[in-house]
Amino acid sequence: MLVDRFNTLVRRIPTAAIYILCAVPAPWLFYLGVTGGLGAEPIKALERELGEIALQLVVAGLAITPLRRYVGLNLLKFRRALGLMAFAYVALHLAVWLILDVQIVAQIWADIIKRPYVTIGMVAFLLMIPLAATSNNYSVRKLGRKWRQLHKLTYVVAILGAIHFIWLSKGFQLEPLIYLSVILGLLMLRIRPQRRKQAA
Repeated sequence: MLVDRFNTLVRRIPTAAIYILCAVPAPWLFYLGVTGGLGAEPIKALERELGEIALQLVVAGLAITPLRRYVGLNLLKFRRALGLMAFAYVALHLAVWLILDVQIVAQIWADIIKRPYVTIGMVAFLLMIPLAATSNNYSVRKLGRKWRQLHKLTYVVAILGAIHFIWLSKGFQLEPLIYLSVILGLLMLRIRPQRRKQAA
């Protein structure tokens, strides 16, 4: 079967390849920003691009379980890499905002308090810290069942990230709504089998 061949091919791909592949856009985007390739407002464009890549990686991580459950594609070995790279891009997104955009400490704190999209983005980032910190084999063994419970925060992070994108966008834009719809759809695919088990 085609799925079996695909899974065999996936088993041969080292996880390091995913880290390298996901890391490539970051230096390229910084290069474009320095050389004028990101338009008239390179810092804003860089913030947006880094944040959107982070959200795409979160969506990719959420899609792994439904793909295995409903299609038979087994990409589970790459989920940790996708999660850690999503955190890295969120950290870069935040660093560009802090260091290159706002710069003034008092203004940073004021934005976190007064601007809802900044507040929700900061909450999502803070929730990602324990997820990134425990994305290793030692934490999985040490925390046991609690590890799975902790990493369900990924669902909250994904929704907050999509809402952050929607509120950040000026006026009505379809793209952020598509991200939110996809995320909610992937979460529904996870919830339904659990409800069936409970009913049984």
